[in-house]
Amino acid sequence: MKKLLISMLVLGFVVACKKEAGKPVPNEIDTIIRVKTDSATIIKDKAKKEEALKLANDEVLKALKAKDYKTFASFIHPEKGISFSMYAFVNQKEDKHFSKADFEKYQPTKTLFTWGAKDGSGDPYKATINDYLGKWVFSKDFTASQYSLNKFVGGGNSLNNLEEAYPKHDFTENYIKGTEKSSEMDWKTLRLVFEEFQGKYYVIAVVNDQWTI
Repeated sequence: MKKLLISMLVLGFVVACKKEAGKPVPNEIDTIIRVKTDSATIIKDKAKKEEALKLANDEVLKALKAKDYKTFASFIHPEKGISFSMYAFVNQKEDKHFSKADFEKYQPTKTLFTWGAKDGSGDPYKATINDYLGKWVFSKDFTASQYSLNKFVGGGNSLNNLEEAYPKHDFTENYIKGTEKSSEMDWKTLRLVFEEFQGKYYVIAVVNDQWTI
């Protein structure tokens, strides 16, 4: 009986070993290749996104320079519209906001809008859409500016809360350095906040920044 029990135990051990040996062994090479492929895809997608944002940024700047506000309007988010901040601090309750339809409706008109308050005097800044875009938003030739993506280059003593106001959104910065004549205090920057919608990047906010008192 004892010999039979020992034999059964030995047989069971052999069978278990055979089953264990039959298990598929993870292929480390396949795992490494898969990880590398996934990483390459992520890098490729990131590069594609950055390229698309740079292209959209440049097209918006070109439209503003040419005063081609019809093309500019084509970059306004179809559902969220667009907001304008005169300075770095974004106040979503008070900043001027247009739906895409309202922008296209009022852009050709002489209707005056209050865009905010001027730094220093506190006087309300009133202008038509065309004048605001031409004289305030594009007060300098930003097509010749320093470009950056999701990174601030210019900054002064004005509170910059863009990342808090538009969390997890991509933004571009177009920065023009100040002149020596003005002790570099006449710098200006134009920031565009983008959001993807149905495969295209649209502008949801235009934020200007400059030296403030």
